[in-house]
Amino acid sequence: MEKKFGMVYLVGAGPGDPELITVKGARLLAVAEVLVYDRLASGELLRLAPADCERIYVGKEPGRHARTQEEINRILVQKAKEGKLVVRLKGGDPFVFGRGGEEALELIRHNIPCESVSGVTSAIAVPAHAGIPVTHRGLSQSFHVITGHTADGENTDGSRDAFACYAGLSGTLVFLMGLSNLECITRRLLSNGKAPDMPAAVVSNGTLADERLVRAPLAMICARVREAGLKPPGILIVGETAGLCLNEKRLLPLSGAAVGITGTDSMYERLSARLSALGAGTVRVCRSRVARENEEALLAALRGLKAYDGVVFTSRNAVRLFFETMRENRLDLRALGRLFFAAVGRGTEEFLEEFGIYADYVPEIYTTEALAAGLARAVRPGSRLLLPRARRGSEALPKILSAAGIVCTELPIYDVVTEDTDCAGLEKLSYLTFASSSGVHGFFAVQAEEKRRLLAHVRPVCIGAVTAKALEEYGVTGALIAREYTASGIAEVIGEDYGAVCL
Repeated sequence: MEKKFGMVYLVGAGPGDPELITVKGARLLAVAEVLVYDRLASGELLRLAPADCERIYVGKEPGRHARTQEEINRILVQKAKEGKLVVRLKGGDPFVFGRGGEEALELIRHNIPCESVSGVTSAIAVPAHAGIPVTHRGLSQSFHVITGHTADGENTDGSRDAFACYAGLSGTLVFLMGLSNLECITRRLLSNGKAPDMPAAVVSNGTLADERLVRAPLAMICARVREAGLKPPGILIVGETAGLCLNEKRLLPLSGAAVGITGTDSMYERLSARLSALGAGTVRVCRSRVARENEEALLAALRGLKAYDGVVFTSRNAVRLFFETMRENRLDLRALGRLFFAAVGRGTEEFLEEFGIYADYVPEIYTTEALAAGLARAVRPGSRLLLPRARRGSEALPKILSAAGIVCTELPIYDVVTEDTDCAGLEKLSYLTFASSSGVHGFFAVQAEEKRRLLAHVRPVCIGAVTAKALEEYGVTGALIAREYTASGIAEVIGEDYGAVCL
């Protein structure tokens, strides 16, 4: 029988920010059958893999390895021999202190096809994100990348102190994973002649929302880092360019703010784009997904639209599922021509317009109560309205409409299902946003007491009063509430509050 071999791609995940993975890397993740990943890979990148992809964690941490390198090599070989498309996801670039070369050689030894997909190395990206170029005309014509894990200073042949060479280099020195051995590295550079006043910088959690930067002369960098309480992972940059600051994000109104975002992919994409444009660092927290419900009932309602006088939308999700179902079942949009359409707010209204429908009614205040009160005045008694909505929607809307003599057919077509999330790293946030009451309940589904304590120090931000009320059920008060119930409204209220705090 002919041997069956798969393919292994050694994919660089980039320096930490999931948006810095290459287009090719993201494309391969989307079709991976096996994903072998380490601790530096962003959780957001892991979600790019298909649901049925086999995920194998092989993370390495100082003093503690989930798998040895030999075991990792065997896993790659085994999965490839099973005929699988394997993605080996590695932090940064596979060949920059990533041991990708060892894995490639092992695969080649077994005659298994493999390919390296370059990643953005943290040696360049992390300093750049902090405003430090590794080269700059007139200051540094070269840069040198050195592993900080092995700071014993010996060359491979043991012939001389490698730090004598490092200290004599004129370009920028970049020590990856250099925070744990910071004192040893700086001491040996100084003892080998590096100038005590040479600019130096340490960046921890580079390119992420909780990035920290400390600058000081080389002789003082260790003391400054201790005072700041920086923790690994971190990068040490030594050289004239470490004294430069070419990052103008410092001038943006939310520079220095770290914002956690809960909610669906759509909300995360819209809100993170707005916050990033204002200078904030963003991190995904407690991801939610939209699960379809009552699909047959929705299809029946769409086929029987003659029974209704109008359609009321209270969310973008309802709009999307409504029109997706029409398209999937080849239902003609001309059937909508005589219907009255209403939307709860500007965000839903604008999304509805993307499907070529312009709302006949949108309340001035973006709440379901205001929508119901306005419809009670705008629509004749006896009118029949279809309300496709979330399963756990507000009860006020149908009650108010019924009291006004309007026939309202509620049709739950989706539910918002929230992933569990722990509290790791959340204490570093400045703000934590909630875009729905279901997102609040999902967030508190586990470790509720610990999260209540956390929100005593992290300012919660809600898209509306209903969401803030859901927070109060867990004893969390004082949330910022967006005046406009949209992603832009959330960004605006955070900007106002952060500006006041920083005055």
